Amino acid sequence: MKHLIIFFSAFSLIACQKNKETSLNVKPADTLKIGQDSYKTEISSGNILVENFTFPKEIKECSCYFAKSKSDFEAEKFIYADDVGKTAYMKLDGKRLSMNLLSSSDMEVDEDLNKEIESENYKISVKGKKVKNEEALLFEGTLTIEKSDGASITMPIYGECGC
Repeated sequence: MKHLIIFFSAFSLIACQKNKETSLNVKPADTLKIGQDSYKTEISSGNILVENFTFPKEIKECSCYFAKSKSDFEAEKFIYADDVGKTAYMKLDGKRLSMNLLSSSDMEVDEDLNKEIESENYKISVKGKKVKNEEALLFEGTLTIEKSDGASITMPIYGECGC
């Protein structure tokens, strides 16, 4: 009887130690590794949600349209579009907006792109330079959005202007 009690005690002790070892060595399979995004975003206060949208049907002829990167541009994930006249389109904070284009530089003459856009709640500035060695009017630059509550965001853009 003594041997039987010792045997079961030893068996229980070994069984408990195995459970501890297996639970300590188990690594979760669903670990998350977050890498650096391809563009730098500066947020001063609050948040402004800038979303992709499809090309506006209102634009019939000449236009400028931009994405966050060259790959997004090629995938037609636009964040900004205008009719090179008086109206600019963006999707900000979940709402598709149609805004007044206050000023725009002549991209045919100058290699610099400058646009100022304003609405009731947002002030937007687009600045860029023509991409060298390209036949089309392709631009790289920055888009800055200032919200009336003081929030602002600056992000890189890549896009095209043309007819």
